[in-house]
Amino acid sequence: MQTHFTEQDLEQPHLREAERVLRTCVHCGFCNATCPTYQLLGDERDGPRGRIYLMKTLLESRDDDHQATEETRLHLDRCLSCRNCETTCPSGVEYHKLLDIGRAEIERRVPRKAGERALRFGLRKALVDPRRFRALLKLGLTFKPVVPGTLKQKLPATPVDAGIRPEGRGHERQMLILEGCVQPSLSPNTNAATARVLDRLGIGLTPAPEAGCCGAVDFHLDAQDAGRDRARANIDAWWPHIEAGCEAIVQTASGCGAFVKEYGEMLAHDPTYADKATHVSALARDLVEILEDEPLDGLPLENGGRLAFHCPCTLQHAQRLGGHVESLLARLGFQLTPVRDAHLCCGSAGTYSITQPTLATQLRDNKLDALEEGRPDVIATANIGCQSHLAGADRTPVRHWIELVDEALTPATSDGLRATNSSKLEARSSKLEARSSKPLQP
Repeated sequence: MQTHFTEQDLEQPHLREAERVLRTCVHCGFCNATCPTYQLLGDERDGPRGRIYLMKTLLESRDDDHQATEETRLHLDRCLSCRNCETTCPSGVEYHKLLDIGRAEIERRVPRKAGERALRFGLRKALVDPRRFRALLKLGLTFKPVVPGTLKQKLPATPVDAGIRPEGRGHERQMLILEGCVQPSLSPNTNAATARVLDRLGIGLTPAPEAGCCGAVDFHLDAQDAGRDRARANIDAWWPHIEAGCEAIVQTASGCGAFVKEYGEMLAHDPTYADKATHVSALARDLVEILEDEPLDGLPLENGGRLAFHCPCTLQHAQRLGGHVESLLARLGFQLTPVRDAHLCCGSAGTYSITQPTLATQLRDNKLDALEEGRPDVIATANIGCQSHLAGADRTPVRHWIELVDEALTPATSDGLRATNSSKLEARSSKLEARSSKPLQP
């Protein structure tokens, strides 16, 4: 694609990057064929090719045409950032980088209306702090009957009890884990199940409580500098453990994983953090990347279930790990049902389901129709946002896939909870054997 930036324009790093991305686009339109919003709306401006033209015009313009800028904002806001177009593109256009530049430029030129700013600020403050989110969630559940419809669907049913989470300090192999912002409240069993499964494989998870939100919420809600600050804070929290020998940073939410893997690029121009950020990104691993390299014969399943797997966009398009979880689950003995149009977004997309509820609901219902065609007992996924969004329809149960693996590995105890620490079970058995062999006193 031809561009018309001046030499003075190209002295600015973001415009140099924009020109590089724009020039790789040959406007073939293959991207529109797999764009979820283009399929729903049929508007060229709501597909990647049209949005690229809008951003090109915006970035090359020298005036402050507020009406044109607001129109561009409308169509960029409707973008899910699913990156399906990048998977489809034969020219390798890094659309998401151009999108970040375009959105930031719009915010610089024309600030949002007060109501929109308040909503986005509120979402940032509500979601990124686990303690604050837990308190707000408890309040929402208490007053659920009067919560507005869109938010009411986000309120979960009673989450699965996390059970026992092994500390794993005795293992020679240690990894870090990003606990997440909303996941500890919405699905506390996800990271606990991860710890139990890794414990069976001789891997311990080192806690790093100083690490917080990955930064994606801020970054994608018009606060890119705040997102970078959160990345720096996490690097500081993880760095001592990395120097001590932690071999990976495990991500159980693919959205967080995709973002942490881009720390190196986001902080490339920060002289203090550039090298550390690159190293952290190299250590970031989705959970499936850890497990698929381990001896799975050490994880005998008692019974695999019948499930449909929803592969989040951040896993298949951003991290390019589509098919990996499905293969792992099949190796472990689960029966996977076919999923039509598995490449399409479910509509969650971070906070998209709140800021664009109509489109998000359409996409969710279409995705559930496709997932349920094979009549699965449960839907598995790999991202808390997708999990809560799909579960909000109150149709087929939706779980994180590692929970299902953990439950299939470990039999239920009499009180209905999962016995989750194999070492504790062995110790308990030894005590029982010793007690039974002890002679009775007269």
